[in-house]
Amino acid sequence: MRVGITILPEYRWAEAKPRWQAAEAYGFAHAWTFDHIGWGPLVDHTWFGSVPTLSAAAQVTSRIELGFMVASPNFRHPVPFTRDVTALDDLSDGRLTVGVGAGGLGGYDVEVFGGGTAPASRSRRFEEFVELLDALLTRERVDYSGEYYTAVDARNAPGCVQRPRTPFVVAANGPKALALAARLGQGWVTIGSHYDTLDGWWKSVAELPARFDDALAAESRPSAEVRRFLQTDAAPLYALSSIECLRDFLGRADELGFTDVLLPWPRESGRFAGDEAILDTVATDVLPTLS
Repeated sequence: MRVGITILPEYRWAEAKPRWQAAEAYGFAHAWTFDHIGWGPLVDHTWFGSVPTLSAAAQVTSRIELGFMVASPNFRHPVPFTRDVTALDDLSDGRLTVGVGAGGLGGYDVEVFGGGTAPASRSRRFEEFVELLDALLTRERVDYSGEYYTAVDARNAPGCVQRPRTPFVVAANGPKALALAARLGQGWVTIGSHYDTLDGWWKSVAELPARFDDALAAESRPSAEVRRFLQTDAAPLYALSSIECLRDFLGRADELGFTDVLLPWPRESGRFAGDEAILDTVATDVLPTLS
């Protein structure tokens, strides 16, 4: 079991830098940031771009895996995003992982552009986004013509440090996204479904691994070939509310076959409110015990 931490891009770098460095020093396996123009309850709050945030994090760390959780088609096109991914992979010396998701139908990332017209097929747009990003990161020249994205003689020099490309962790709950994760993902991530009760949330999570197994079987891919991430953001109880709570989350996730668990960094108030001091105990009493 590997445990990662998600650090929201809400801090000026003087405050963010020690958090990213601490994530590595504590022994977390990976550290992530949200990829939004603005996010939910913090839309009027300080918020910085994920690409420069990860660029800076790469420069002040040396071991920890870094990544987006998650990039989406709502405001990204695969052609320019490929340049960002390639640069980040280089800056981090091959420590980048790209989380990708379909993107919501609403929220600030959509509303800030005037609302726009919802895609005729959100799942097809997501599939094209991941397909084209995969092609751009693995081939020297790419021509692509889809319903939502086009690329004409797109170039990919120098390519990724990681070969054949940076790993993708594909967010998926439904059958089409699970199939995409099984086809092009080196990892699959879920937040479960939104429930008011913890039991309800865990039930929603427990139903998904078997569905992903079916999707992998359809692609003739061994289960062990793809990492399985549980993102705890949507749980009605904050996973870092206590050490006992964290141990329960990790134990349940392990029983369900997840290889990786993501925890939000404790914030002073609001979403993910908690005491940062708990991370010292996590580092000394929990992380060293995980195999």
